[in-house]
Formats: sequence, C-alpha cells, structure tokens
Amino acid sequence: MAERFRAWPPTWVLWGLVALGCLKPAVAVTVRDDRQQQLQLVQAPQRIVSLLPSLTETVCALGACQRLVGLDRYSNWPESVRHLPRVGGGLDPNIESIVALRPDLVLLASSTRGAERLQALGLKVLRLEPQTHADAQRVWHTVGQALHLPEAETERMWRGIQAGVQDAAQSLSPKARQQQVYFEVSPTPYGAGEASFIGQTLSLMGVGNILPKALGAFPQVNPEWVVRAQPDVIMVGDSSRASMEKRPGWTALRALRQNKVCVFQPAESDTLVRAGPRMDEAARLMAKCLNRMALSPPQGLP
Repeated sequence: MAERFRAWPPTWVLWGLVALGCLKPAVAVTVRDDRQQQLQLVQAPQRIVSLLPSLTETVCALGACQRLVGLDRYSNWPESVRHLPRVGGGLDPNIESIVALRPDLVLLASSTRGAERLQALGLKVLRLEPQTHADAQRVWHTVGQALHLPEAETERMWRGIQAGVQDAAQSLSPKARQQQVYFEVSPTPYGAGEASFIGQTLSLMGVGNILPKALGAFPQVNPEWVVRAQPDVIMVGDSSRASMEKRPGWTALRALRQNKVCVFQPAESDTLVRAGPRMDEAARLMAKCLNRMALSPPQGLP
C-alpha cells in the first residue's frame, strides 16, 4: 500500500521548478461537490482541513498528506496524521478552531453541520460523501482535481484500488459464495445494505446480503428482520458483538449459535466502513472472513 501511494514532491520543489521554467504555473480548476455547487481553485490548496476520515485518507493516498492542517476526531490513517489538531466532527465541528487554522480548503461530508457558516466566513468548502463504489470513484477524482494533480496519474492509482477489490472477490471459494451475510456497521444497529459500497463489494464476490437495496445504503435495522432472514455469516465490529445476544430473538440466530460470526477489531472496522483508498484492503478482510466461515465446521447448537 505504501509503495502505491508515494508522496508527491514538496511544494517548494514544485515552485522552484516553476521559477526555472521547468513546469508551467498551475491553471485554475473548477470542481463540483455533492450538492452540485461549483468551487474554483486558482492554485492548489496548501492548508486543508478534513472533517471526514475517508476524505482524509483520500488526500493522503493521493500524496498530499503534508497539506493537511486539521482533522475530525476520527481520522487516524495513516499514522502521520495522528498528531494534527482536531476540530470536532460532522455533527459538532468547531468553527472557530477551523477558521484559526487558516485553511484554503475544507473537505467535509454533505451532512456535516456548519458548512454554510464556513462559507459565509469566506472559506472554500467542498462537500463530498461517498456511499457507493461510484461515489468513491467520483470523490477520488474530485479531490485529485482539487489538489491540481494530473488526471492520468489519479486514474492509474484508482485502477490499482479497483484491481485489488477484484482480486479479493476472485479469491472466494465456491462454497464461500453460497453464504448469506449480515454486515453491521454500528451497534444501534445500522447495517450495510446492497446499495452501499460494502454491499456492492459483497455483490462482486457473488455473496448474498440480507438487506436489499430498497432499504437504502445504511439502514437502521429491526433486529427481528435479521432473525427472520437467518444469515449464514454475521460481520460486526467488536463494539457490537457483546450486545448481540441481548437483542430480542437473536438467541435463535443459527449464525450466533454456530459461531459463524466474524468480529473485526477497531482498526479493521475503520478500514471496512470507509469508502476510499483502502477499499481493496476491506475487500480482502471480507474475503478472508467468508472463506474461513465456509471452511469452519458449525460450533455450538444446530
């Protein structure tokens, strides 16, 4: 992963080449966000605040980690971003702290509060929130364009991510493809439906998902729905596992009784639920789980 996303040259090197006539000065670019608002960037942004982990990871994967000056409380990859100032989250961004960092670009989700206020204060704001594979690809290219990166290189890197997802999908055994999955993204519980990027990865693998597209990308799930669906495999983070058996009727789930549950540790869960440059790693985690569950004999009660 590290080799694929090598850092771009420092900004002072690039501008030195411009001064020598080796490179042409950057041309203004216009990008469009998820609300179809256009944003013009005359120069490549050098002080970026990101309020969504998947956007933070995208900036870094595109080689511009050194341009980040502030982050939301949940951004934690790569390791180099962990020392950066924190400015709240999507529900409670600290406007004063963001402004104090003097960003020339703020990246945030479409649902983040305070975006209009930041714009009113004169900051350039780009609202992007990937929920599907197509969204993730569009966001990748939009951020790359905002960073003034060459389109050909951005596309080459994205194809590498897609190839990794495809390789993971092809690694499933025929028996693993016969399984039906319930993927829980939070203990509320919310699940990953067929319409989400997680659900689409499962579909690429040829695996069933008990949450149909009609429910949306990440629906809040009625626990009784899961009991009626009787998934063969349950995928959850460790924060969900402890509460599952206390839910109404869940002691009747064969997957629980037979220990057909993949429990992901926090770092793995972060990788799985972020639609960005680590989607190939997420696909490998899911494939490993499914292959293991297909091979393991049922444990506990039938």
